Amino acid sequence: MGTSANAVKTQVWTALIAMLVLKYLQLKSKFSWSLSNLAALLRQQLFFYRDLYVWLDDPYQAPPALVGLHDNAQLSLAITW
Repeated sequence: MGTSANAVKTQVWTALIAMLVLKYLQLKSKFSWSLSNLAALLRQQLFFYRDLYVWLDDPYQAPPALVGLHDNAQLSLAITW
């Protein structure tokens, strides 16, 4: 993060693009998001694997379970003495 004219222009353009993407997602969703809530919750949801458009329309639904995460074959160890 510099303070030169080029660095400031880059930061302004980056912020404008981020706001444009957030506004697009807000208009695309069926849920009535405020822009600040969308930005805050989207930042939180980046840690979960889920379909973005499904989450935008129904944000209070639990994320889908990961299939095969606790597979029994993964837990068995073939150790012989």
